[in-house]
Amino acid sequence: MDSLTHKVEEAEAAGFVKSTLLPEGAGQFVMILVGLLLIYLAIAKGFEPLLLLPIGFGAILTNIPMAGIAAGPMPGQPGGFLYYFYTVGVESGVFPLLIFMGVGAMTDFGPLLANPKTALLGAAAQFGIFIALLGATFMGGLFTLEDAAAIGIIGGADGPTAIFLASRLSPNLLGAIAVAAYSYMALVPIIQPPIMKLFTTKAERAIEMKQLRHVSKTEKIVFPLLVLLLCLLLLPSATPLIGMLMLGNLMKECAVVDRLSDTAQNALINIVTIMLGLAVGSKLAADKFLNVQTLGILGLGLGAFVIGTASGVLLAKLMNKLSKEQINPLIGSAGVSAVPMAARVSQVVGQKYDPGNFLLMHAMGPNVA
Repeated sequence: MDSLTHKVEEAEAAGFVKSTLLPEGAGQFVMILVGLLLIYLAIAKGFEPLLLLPIGFGAILTNIPMAGIAAGPMPGQPGGFLYYFYTVGVESGVFPLLIFMGVGAMTDFGPLLANPKTALLGAAAQFGIFIALLGATFMGGLFTLEDAAAIGIIGGADGPTAIFLASRLSPNLLGAIAVAAYSYMALVPIIQPPIMKLFTTKAERAIEMKQLRHVSKTEKIVFPLLVLLLCLLLLPSATPLIGMLMLGNLMKECAVVDRLSDTAQNALINIVTIMLGLAVGSKLAADKFLNVQTLGILGLGLGAFVIGTASGVLLAKLMNKLSKEQINPLIGSAGVSAVPMAARVSQVVGQKYDPGNFLLMHAMGPNVA
């Protein structure tokens, strides 16, 4: 943490980074307006309301002058409650892990198991992560390698993962990374369709896919255990996130712990989401958000998202060249992890060219992959 702060200070001294773009009072006022904007988008536009609303409210609370709601403890007095939300839940990684358990309990991996090759589309859509990482490392010393890795994950379009990784690698950028990740996820219906149309023909958009085979209960129970085993062997550092995702899914599919599954899907994930949103909002303090780095994060995140969408579509087109069984390239865009919104976008765009074409379940394969 000290080395990261030292690097940022060196970049500031070299003229690469300006600590803040506005004086403190004006910056706090602007960030309160940003918080109100996030709340407006959540309520009026329905953009990721479950997280944008508490994030926006947290941004307002942390920028109230003299309140110290997100301040750390001082001699003789405790810290603000948002400080403890962040320290206990986000810095430790507990909140994203609990949310992943709830997501696992709500996820049906059946479409992926029925057509395993769609996992390749999910992998292709992660290409934007690496492009954003490389882009961030070449921005004139503005970001460290740890910063670049945390920024790149925005392209995965998965909020808890972005928060988990940013809290580990680049906590000072957590607020900007989280807002960018959830904002672009919310804008999937606006961002993706033009890219999908740009890289496909009308005939490709109208391709009909065969009905998926039935997936047995045994397959659905074995799948989370197998994924956990592979993760332990191949990528142990990802085990916390993948392990909690698979635990939630196993509780859902085994059908013998309905109370636990219901709690994970509803009460627990809702409580954690409130605290996680407020904790992330606490990192939207003016002195941490209003700087050149934030603008770079927003631009790189959008680039990662666009490239990820295009990569999934293009790989689907390549797979059609190599296989007799045709894939509608529109489902490749669902390889980004905005579940299930990206899959719905594939369905909506596909039905514009063939009203009888039902792509939703096919698109869920790469979407959950």
